[in-house]
Amino acid sequence: MTQQISNGVKSIVISTFIAIAIIGGVIVVMIPGDGQSATASVENVSVVDGKQIVEINAKGQYSPKVTSAKAGIPTVLRVETNGTFDCTSQLTVPSIGYRKMLPPTGTTDVELAAQNPGATVRGICAMGMYNFEVKFN
Repeated sequence: MTQQISNGVKSIVISTFIAIAIIGGVIVVMIPGDGQSATASVENVSVVDGKQIVEINAKGQYSPKVTSAKAGIPTVLRVETNGTFDCTSQLTVPSIGYRKMLPPTGTTDVELAAQNPGATVRGICAMGMYNFEVKFN
C-alpha cells in the first residue's frame, strides 16, 4: 500500500513538472522575439518629400508589430524583406484591398491615402498568423 501511495505521489510530481515546463514554453514563445514589447515605441516613421514612410520588416514575423503615425499625411508602408521565404512574404492589407507576394529580398512600397485620426491600418500574412498595425493619431 505504501508503495502504491509513493508511486502516486511520484506521478503527481512528474506531471506537475511537465505542466510547468509546457506553460513556461508557451510563455516564452508568446514574448516578441525582437526584444520589443508589442506596444513599445519604435522609431520606424519618417517624413520625406511630404510623405510619411512607415518601415516594416517581414521575416518570420512583422516588426514592429505596432506603429504610431501621424494622421492627415499621405503614407507609404515600406516593407523590407531579407531572405524571407515564410508566410510573411505574402502581405495582405485588407482595408485597401492590397494582396501581394513580396520578393524574398528587397523593398516593397504600399501607398496609403492620408488617414483620419483614430484610423488603424492592419497588415497580415497569408496564413493569418502574423500581423502588424499602424495607428494614426
